Amino acid sequence: MSDILQKSDTQEIVVDEIFPHAPEKLWKTLASGELMGRWLMVPTGFEPVKGTQFTFQTTPAGAWDGRIRCEVLEAIPNECLVFAWKGGDEGNSGYGSKLDTMVSLTLSPAEGGTRLRLVHSGFVTPRNDSAFASMSNGWKGVIRNVGTIAGEPE
Repeated sequence: MSDILQKSDTQEIVVDEIFPHAPEKLWKTLASGELMGRWLMVPTGFEPVKGTQFTFQTTPAGAWDGRIRCEVLEAIPNECLVFAWKGGDEGNSGYGSKLDTMVSLTLSPAEGGTRLRLVHSGFVTPRNDSAFASMSNGWKGVIRNVGTIAGEPE
């Protein structure tokens, strides 16, 4: 069988919003561990510096301890934050199945403000269908939270 036929299909989540804020306001919200704890989950060890490894803790399932292991792959102030997002366990199916994905948050100028585009890619079908379904809805709320926090007075 060829390598192409052996590869699994993957899916990605895309959320694209325009906020009436300067890129600097959105970046501050994205790149602060304290603020990240308000719009996503409280990170342990996060710094917006390439190579930084950090974690999130969520509900464990089966053989998975609930830890999401991340690494900053790219951090360009006022432009983008990209990090690996890995969790789950090979022995789990559904919630808590092995997950090896990437989250990309990109800021760009837009009429009336700044566009924030999130792409969470690498969901393997069918293994990650459960995570893909729940996170598809979850990221929409997360991105709205980023906009709300960025709009708060300093």
